[in-house]
Amino acid sequence: MSGQETSSGPGIGVVGAGAWGTALAQMLASDGRAVRLWAREAALVETINTQHCNPVYLPSAQLAPTITATSDLAAMAALPVLLWVTPAQFLGPVMAGIGQFAGDLVLCAKGIEAGTGRLMGEVAAQAAPLAQIAVLSGPTFAHEVAAGLPTAVTLACSGGQAQWDRLAPAIARPTFRPYFSADVTGAEIGGAVKNVLAIACGVVEGLGLGQNARAALISRGFAEMQRFGLALGAQAETLSGLSGLGDLVLTCSSVSSRNFSLGKALGEGQSAAQALSGRATVAEGAFTAPVLADLARRKEIAMPLVEAVVTLIEGRAPARDVVASLLARPLRAEGPRT
Repeated sequence: MSGQETSSGPGIGVVGAGAWGTALAQMLASDGRAVRLWAREAALVETINTQHCNPVYLPSAQLAPTITATSDLAAMAALPVLLWVTPAQFLGPVMAGIGQFAGDLVLCAKGIEAGTGRLMGEVAAQAAPLAQIAVLSGPTFAHEVAAGLPTAVTLACSGGQAQWDRLAPAIARPTFRPYFSADVTGAEIGGAVKNVLAIACGVVEGLGLGQNARAALISRGFAEMQRFGLALGAQAETLSGLSGLGDLVLTCSSVSSRNFSLGKALGEGQSAAQALSGRATVAEGAFTAPVLADLARRKEIAMPLVEAVVTLIEGRAPARDVVASLLARPLRAEGPRT
């Protein structure tokens, strides 16, 4: 099925009505197709259906009338295509509610599961073993996608070309352009690691260390992403593409990034607890950093920037001391494996 509206209603659904999920639903409905959007909160479902807006997570968007919200996961499981956008740490428990879903399951959350070290594809394969898994990742800010601004993403398909042929027409829109990849692991790793590195870049901003320092951090952070990704079987082309380097550059450059804004608060002297309190949205990098650092240590992969973020998140040293420690590291040759 293509994801277009069928005689029984929408052919595509979005699970998770946060900023990113709402933006994806708005993009998918931009050509008049029917889209079903799942939200946990009954009050939010009512607001979306009656007022066509999401004042909690995406107040800038007036939502298309063809978006129908529901809190019934069974209704979502009846659709042939689901974009799954719940926060990474809740993906498994929520996905358990769709039963024996056997359609196309497109993972849009970026992270690594705390406690298990599993990528989202591994979590989904256990929670929905009959589903055909894909990953959508790339340089995207929710408010820009909702506004219809030009966006390009990676759509990595575990089912290869056949799955791409089904999903591309369902997801692509004139201003939303997916590019095919068969490297699901690479797309997932890029999305997870860049969240942690965005926190580090936010710290640079919060400390007022300048653009030179941020450019250097992005470059050296990309080297860490390459080291980790290649060790886990990702393809170099994926890591240097939209879901790796592209997403890294975007999220390391703007306070529109939740992870960047968290890092900025840390650089300005707030504790992680203070910076995270009262947020309506989730900064995934704060949860990913410790498990990513642990995985890297066990595989003997050097990731000093990731380790620095963990030090800050755990409150073991102030930001200036952490930066000073990074600058004092031994001099060596540049390259992805150093």
